[in-house]
Amino acid sequence: MPQIIVLPHVELCPDGAAFEATAGLSICENLLEQDIDIDHACDRVCACTTCHVIVREGYTSLPAAEDQEEDLLDKAWGLEPNSRLSCQAIVQQADLVVEIPRYSINMAKEGKG
Repeated sequence: MPQIIVLPHVELCPDGAAFEATAGLSICENLLEQDIDIDHACDRVCACTTCHVIVREGYTSLPAAEDQEEDLLDKAWGLEPNSRLSCQAIVQQADLVVEIPRYSINMAKEGKG
C-alpha cells in the first residue's frame, strides 16, 4: 500500500502527516479521508486550482496531467514544475511526498496571509 507524507502546512496540517493511502483515489480524496481539509472549491471536477499541491517525491509515478488540468495549473498560486491538482492526481503504488502550498487562489481573494 502506498504512503503519502504531507509536509507541514501552517493551517491545514501544522505537524505534517504520514499515512497509508488508497491507490486508485486522488491525492485530494486521500487527504480528505485523513481529515486534512484541503480546499476543493469545484468539488473535485477540475474546474479551479484550490486543491493545488506540489509533489516533492513520487511525481513521475502519477498518471500524466490532461490538458484541462495543465491549463488550470497555469493559474495556480506558487506553480512549480511538479505541481498537480490533487483532485486529478490519482495515487498509484508509489509513495508520495506532498506539499500543500501556503496560499491558494481562494486564500488570496479572502485576504488571508
